[in-house]
Amino acid sequence: MIGDIAGLIAAIAFVALVGLIAVPLIKLGKVLDAATTTIEEIAEHTIPILNESAATLTSANAQLEKVDTVTTSAAEVSQNISALTGLYAATFGGPLVKVAAFSYGVRQAAGRAWSTMRGRNPKEQR
Repeated sequence: MIGDIAGLIAAIAFVALVGLIAVPLIKLGKVLDAATTTIEEIAEHTIPILNESAATLTSANAQLEKVDTVTTSAAEVSQNISALTGLYAATFGGPLVKVAAFSYGVRQAAGRAWSTMRGRNPKEQR
């Protein structure tokens, strides 16, 4: 009989222990359900954002390709202008210097001739 009472007490203690453990397990299950729901909501909102970001990146890459084309063209134009400037300097630079020197000499000679015609000594004017 004492064994029966001890068994009954042990069974009641076991049921109480299971009841005490069951409450946190039930609450943990509710927390996990809420976490699952939250993760699903986040996924629902995140997927469109990721799709939009991918579309934006694709558009940005297309624009960068256009900018690259423009930059390449600008570099080619710059090189062509540089080559043209060099060609112009080589072609007209020497003759222009000669024309300038010639016109300076003609101006000096004309000035001296004019001064001589007026009766002045050109060396005294300086």
